Amino acid sequence: MVTDAKEVQSAYSRETIGRFYEDFIIGDVYKHPLGRTISQADNTWFTLVTMNTHPIHFDEVYASKTEFGRCIVCSPLTLALLVGMSVGDVSQRAIANLGWTDIKLTHPVYAGDTLYAESEVLSARVSKSRRDAGIIQVRTIGRNQEDTIVCTFERTILVPRRKAS
Repeated sequence: MVTDAKEVQSAYSRETIGRFYEDFIIGDVYKHPLGRTISQADNTWFTLVTMNTHPIHFDEVYASKTEFGRCIVCSPLTLALLVGMSVGDVSQRAIANLGWTDIKLTHPVYAGDTLYAESEVLSARVSKSRRDAGIIQVRTIGRNQEDTIVCTFERTILVPRRKAS
């Protein structure tokens, strides 16, 4: 059991936590092990804390009159959960996130849905400005409990090279 700050720091600096640049192979697919069921409380909290005032996310009466027939999960919450699911496999050692592109929300997400994610390595190259780091690009796909794709996006991440650490 970790009990003090030095032990915590040591636990997170171990070789086994996260991938170095050299560990990413183009074409590899990481099926992220944890799923997450979204509650309406998660959705309402996220919507209001981010100041999203669209009632489709927290007003059941309003949402019942839309084409969805009920509240839908705020799309940035869907994206945030999928990014979070990918951290252990993709960006646990990240120096920086460099960008997200091609975000597509292909199916509505509702409270009670359980999301799962997988990421494919699209590219990897040594950084031109930081020789001690590499730049990787991944595509993440999020699916619900029925295996329906709900969101896809690409993410570019600066990660350390092994020999530099």
